[in-house]
Amino acid sequence: MEYISSMTAINEKIKDFPAKPGIYIMKNKGGEVLYIGKAKNIKARVGSYFRKAADARYSVKFLVSKVADIDYIVTANEKEAIILEDTLLKKYKPRYNIRLKDDKTYASIKLTVQDKFPRIIVTRQIKKDSSRYFGPYASAGNVRETLRLLRKIFPLRTCSDIVMSSRKRPCIDYQIKRCLGPCAGLVTEDDYRNAVNGVIMFLEGRNTELIQSLKQRMEEASSSLDFEKAALIRDQINAIEATLEKQIIVSHKHIDQDIFGAARKDKDLLVNIFNVRDGRMCGSIEYFFKGQELPTNEIFSSFFAQYYSQDRFIPDEIIISAPCINNKSIEDWLTEKKSKGVNIIVPKKGHRLKLLNMAEDNARESISKSQKTEIINYEVTARELQEKLRSRNVPEKIEAFDISNISGKLANGAMVVFKHGKPCKEDYRLFRIKTLNEPNDYGMMHEVLSRRYKKAASLPDLIIIDGGKGQLNICLKVLDELSIKDIDVIAIAKDKIGAVGEKIYLPNVKDPVVLKRGSDIDLFLRKIRDEVHRFAIKYHKKLRKKGIGSMLEEIEGIGKKKAKNLLVHFGSIDKIKAASIEEILKVKGMTMQIAEEIKEALGS
Repeated sequence: MEYISSMTAINEKIKDFPAKPGIYIMKNKGGEVLYIGKAKNIKARVGSYFRKAADARYSVKFLVSKVADIDYIVTANEKEAIILEDTLLKKYKPRYNIRLKDDKTYASIKLTVQDKFPRIIVTRQIKKDSSRYFGPYASAGNVRETLRLLRKIFPLRTCSDIVMSSRKRPCIDYQIKRCLGPCAGLVTEDDYRNAVNGVIMFLEGRNTELIQSLKQRMEEASSSLDFEKAALIRDQINAIEATLEKQIIVSHKHIDQDIFGAARKDKDLLVNIFNVRDGRMCGSIEYFFKGQELPTNEIFSSFFAQYYSQDRFIPDEIIISAPCINNKSIEDWLTEKKSKGVNIIVPKKGHRLKLLNMAEDNARESISKSQKTEIINYEVTARELQEKLRSRNVPEKIEAFDISNISGKLANGAMVVFKHGKPCKEDYRLFRIKTLNEPNDYGMMHEVLSRRYKKAASLPDLIIIDGGKGQLNICLKVLDELSIKDIDVIAIAKDKIGAVGEKIYLPNVKDPVVLKRGSDIDLFLRKIRDEVHRFAIKYHKKLRKKGIGSMLEEIEGIGKKKAKNLLVHFGSIDKIKAASIEEILKVKGMTMQIAEEIKEALGS
């Protein structure tokens, strides 16, 4: 793929983009996907990012500055672009797109509709297995309470297929009227399916429709003189109506709505979704995203595709505070999925605006509460950390280091920074090892720490080294060489058996401090250690992916230009290996010393 090195070159490339619907993919100079977007007109949309007048409007200077290349995929229409965007987001997981990964941490209700006698359970894993999933629900307690209520009204089985198939007599659930007893043939398939349909309508908030359906079945049972069945349905109706009385009526119009209220604070975004079914408020859920700088309307454009691409009920109206990009195409896509008209509305007055204001007020309250809770929690953790580590300073700013290499090759060091308990990614740094090309973790750590603190403008309260006592002593040696004092230093090592928490090595202390596994301090330090390890490994993999050019550049005296000359002349690394010193000398820029270094390094 062509590499683009300047804004001018990007603008030149955009001139050849098609004025058609599709997906655009922004990448950095290493080929990493940064952002994926959809557009009605790819050329116009991508061009808008790079016009000077558009920077303030789209607030994407931070993103544009990182973009080195842009690819695109043309689709037949905008609806296809929405679907393709969702697929590519799951594949590449670009850092500047929002991702609804939070669903995995929430509890959902699973209904195995593909089974002859479907099962209803609580789950945290959503799979593509033909089951129906409802939720997710932020509170596991609430979802279990909902399940208990459902099983009183519609007593579906919760046992596994293996347990059900092995039973000849019903279990205790049947005795207490929490199961219809399909395992013992005590319910017909039709009656069981009616109960399943009732669960679906209840969880989708279609309670008025559900009650009408139940009343019709009750009348049919009465007409057939099946008074026991009629009484059972009557009890179901009473239970549902009692539940409806607890729900707030927000509209006298019998309409289904999802209201999306958003709040932003610093770089954090919280989306609060109110679910209104048949004019009644029947539930809400929140999504919290960190480090989001794109405008809300652009975020919502991607958010809807992910939110409704799941097996989720689609309402008649979606209410938002500002038009999202590709509003009409999203409406058309949702209408096709629902097989009924769906409208995205930006209200200016009336009850819709009141609902939106309520959702936004809740979002603002939640994001403020969330951030305050994080601050309070970290203040407690920081004090505990200071006490446990016998530190001089409260660790407001922490810098952690790790080394990554394979037998000394492509060695690099990484530094991550945490401020007030949160990662500060703009301060992260990577160090390509310059002085060593053989395995020497201590020497590499010495180089990285020396380079970091030799001319450091600001210093941390705490330095964390990934390693043991040896790495700790290297850090202490570097600080002593640079006459840096009053910084706390620890080394953190993982327990190999995993029976306890992290092992913390302190200066001038023989035995490590062993943390209680799963404690707040253990989890916090593990988070930092894992983050610096991830960052170092990611950079190391990036260096390896550069391929044979990088292999040549690792040889002393070979830079990008000489590596390129060698590859152009010989065509492959194997041919360079097979070449004689005399043949290598024919390449521009080669000397006898470099040719000998090449032969030795490539093992030829």
